[in-house]
Amino acid sequence: MAATANAPIDVMLADSNPLVLSAMSEIFERDSRFSLVATSATAEGFLGTVMRVPVQVGVVDWNLPVLGAAKLIEVLREQANAPRFVVYGETTGEIPRLAMQAGAAGFAARSGEVEGLLETCADVAAGKMVFPFIDVRKMQQDPIQSLSRKERAILEALAQGMSNRDLSKELQISTNTVKFHLSNIYEKLAVKNRAQAIAYFYSSQLKGG
Repeated sequence: MAATANAPIDVMLADSNPLVLSAMSEIFERDSRFSLVATSATAEGFLGTVMRVPVQVGVVDWNLPVLGAAKLIEVLREQANAPRFVVYGETTGEIPRLAMQAGAAGFAARSGEVEGLLETCADVAAGKMVFPFIDVRKMQQDPIQSLSRKERAILEALAQGMSNRDLSKELQISTNTVKFHLSNIYEKLAVKNRAQAIAYFYSSQLKGG
């Protein structure tokens, strides 16, 4: 959810490197757009804090001990007040793509400019997907086209926060049929769960951008 002009964006940071965590904390505390709620050196610490004190944006190191960012995002995306995640990591290899598939809303390079990280967090808080190191259009091209009209409708409804029960009522089909369609959608998009499917849907909206 986007912050209003008068309300700063609640942020929590997580990084195992105390120097990085300290530097990032100072950066966010200096920017009036943000309110730094808490920091953590571990995924478990982040999880425990956010479950008690929800935040809008979580900035996490991809290699965060012990769970790792991917598992942390997967666990929290199923929660009602889950933060939108910005993964802070290396641009080498598959990390940006894996972060997107895990359900993150944005990616910022550890080697990038400070302002780039802040802008990414502001954009993510406003509901955008920010993955500058991925050719999103190329990723979406074939899988999205492979979905049936009903599957696309279900995917759009998922992105609006509908539960299986909501989908069942909306489409006038049984919950078992909903689960069947979801299984097909996950397979076609090569994702593992609801959170990843939603992230995939939002990333596809960048197709014309």
